[in-house]
Amino acid sequence: MFVFMCVGCGARLTTPLSQVALPVHAHQKYGNGSQLPVLMESGTFAVDPEPWGPPWRTWEEIDQDEAAARGIYAPVYALSDGAPGAIVIAPGDTRGTVLIPERGGGYCCGLDGADGPNMACEACGLPVASRIDDCSLWQAVWLAPNAVRRHPVDDAEAAPLSWAELMTEGKGTPPFEPIATWGSRLGSDQWWSWSPQWEAAAGQALAHLLAASEGRPVTVPSGLIAEVFQRALDALLPAGPSARPGVLAGPGRPAPDADADILLVPAHPQTGETWTPAGPAASAYPVPLPFGVWLWLAFPEPHLPVPASGGMPDGVLRDNPPALRPPHLFRADSGTFQHTLVRLPAVRSPWLRQILENLTSHMHARLF
Repeated sequence: MFVFMCVGCGARLTTPLSQVALPVHAHQKYGNGSQLPVLMESGTFAVDPEPWGPPWRTWEEIDQDEAAARGIYAPVYALSDGAPGAIVIAPGDTRGTVLIPERGGGYCCGLDGADGPNMACEACGLPVASRIDDCSLWQAVWLAPNAVRRHPVDDAEAAPLSWAELMTEGKGTPPFEPIATWGSRLGSDQWWSWSPQWEAAAGQALAHLLAASEGRPVTVPSGLIAEVFQRALDALLPAGPSARPGVLAGPGRPAPDADADILLVPAHPQTGETWTPAGPAASAYPVPLPFGVWLWLAFPEPHLPVPASGGMPDGVLRDNPPALRPPHLFRADSGTFQHTLVRLPAVRSPWLRQILENLTSHMHARLF
């Protein structure tokens, strides 16, 4: 457990926090005017290893060798020249900070941090963080890495949960949820949608699936996983008889076949490391999925269909209504897809670069 302190005066700025992996959807922009919840669970923090936030440089101002050294292998609109290592926490976990009114960038529906740190240490006035709560953005506080330092609050170093412990204690992320517009009254202007977390997870995984395909068709198992990926795979990859299967694998699942070369596997929510099988399948291409999304795909929570009234006799299930479904087909998050794909060396292949260059057309076709 750590607390974060101001480098200027040593004042304590957070409650005690434990580190987890940076969520895939950390920088997601979802819809237009949508009200998104808090990004981080209370009591946790994550670190973004890449620079993020102002100042920015457009792609035309960046040498391609410099971009490649930063792990960017295809053009992007702009790259941040901010300091790497920003720390993201839940807004309710901050202490001893005040907003800086003249740095209130955003104001469509809230703050977006576009003007740099908009929160200061209450004790000494040093700008230390950016509060993000504008529409279509995940609510969070991003601590500036050069303005804070972490301080351990105990000597015990807790080990991450094992995969077996995660299977017992972890929770699946439902694929559907209600989305509200910012500032609407409770119960109004809401619609049932695919989960933004699922769309971001699919954007990341789809980029890896395309890279793993090497330009050949890819198939995934039928059911929800096919609903999420197969339409985009069929549209973006050529048709042919020699399709490469993508197999859902992970703890509690049957061991993948020795000839499986694309595995959709969970990423550990605390460390970010992907699950790796034992044996020959360990050399397969691992396509990472956030643990909660993977858990729902691997072990979906069933609808309980047996109706009952009055008391609940032994062996009778509740009559829960089926979950509502979105009125449109699934679409992966385009921003997360692009962010992931430009960081994969495979994007240098002409056929994969063409997919990236035609991303706007694919968005108009509602693949994203």
